[in-house]
Amino acid sequence: MSGADVSDDAINLADKLARFSEHWSPRVVAEMNDYQFKLVKLQGEFVWHAHEHTDEVFMVVRGSMQIGFRDRDVTLQEGEMYVIPRGVEHITRAEHECHALIIEPRGVVNTGDAGGDLTARNDVWV
Repeated sequence: MSGADVSDDAINLADKLARFSEHWSPRVVAEMNDYQFKLVKLQGEFVWHAHEHTDEVFMVVRGSMQIGFRDRDVTLQEGEMYVIPRGVEHITRAEHECHALIIEPRGVVNTGDAGGDLTARNDVWV
């Protein structure tokens, strides 16, 4: 990366989150190597799915959420994060609107192997 590629501005997550309202539709806010940092608003229940080739990180920025597995649930509160191992089937849910940061490789489809109506477009920046 050359000096010309370095931004003088910090990325303000609250400002970025204020720019969209859709649930389950991740927005890219930064990239590092081949990884993207995506903000997402969650409310209700997503779909059961797995990501065969990559781990996935969720970090709660505001609110709380659950990551459900077939044998247990993990609850994340504001300021907490969790790494979902590659290939592990899971579902995300939030009773009330939750804002989270997802860290995963570029090109990962949000619904993983499940597909369906909640599949969001990739590489949508905010």
